[in-house]
Amino acid sequence: MKALYGFHAVGARLRAAPASVHAVYVDAGRRDARMQQFLRKVEASGVALKTLGAERLAALAGTDRHQGVVAQVDDLPSAHDVHAVLDAVEGPPLVLALDGVTDPHNLGAILRTADAAGVHLVIAPKDRAVGLNPTVARVASGAAETVPYLMVTNLVRSLGELQDRGLWVMGTDEASADEVYAANWTQPAVLVMGAEGAGMRRLVRETCDQLLKIPMLGAVESLNVSVAAGVCLYEAVRQRRTAS
Repeated sequence: MKALYGFHAVGARLRAAPASVHAVYVDAGRRDARMQQFLRKVEASGVALKTLGAERLAALAGTDRHQGVVAQVDDLPSAHDVHAVLDAVEGPPLVLALDGVTDPHNLGAILRTADAAGVHLVIAPKDRAVGLNPTVARVASGAAETVPYLMVTNLVRSLGELQDRGLWVMGTDEASADEVYAANWTQPAVLVMGAEGAGMRRLVRETCDQLLKIPMLGAVESLNVSVAAGVCLYEAVRQRRTAS
């Protein structure tokens, strides 16, 4: 059992898997409109609702950034197999691979964008990436509950398996001659984003079928990895909606 906190994260869990929520604790001193609306959602879900003081809430959450809402929840069953997830996808799958994203705020923002863009699966290596912790869940605003996030033993091997399934693997590299807009995102595709600062590792880069860059027209040389992922994913959205 673990603590989940914040309106979005707890609300998303109540919608997606209320049976996994043991109890919801709210700030006894907060009775504003947002809290009242949230309380109605908890009551409708049938989950036990309790009030605590702000200090006890902070102790339960492990942070004072809980917004007055903390839940005790079970871990959801995680995706254990890339192929099992993709076998259930209708139409061309869109996968996001993260090569060493270690900042939980970046991962949370990426998952939020991935959910919005219809990404079917996010994969990352077990040995050099952040897992789904409470900070990720809070920043993701519910997307950590909806987007399958699979940590794999060997990212290069997993990308090879995706290629064997017919997915085209595209990595971001500022030195590439091709821009992200030149790629064919309507096909079964994998977008590979490198780590903050360091980018993709050499073997991961060499595994990619195509390398793409985001045009930078100003003085800034690069974008934050979560912003860059959003730029690329929404080009995929644009092309797929146009094609359909």
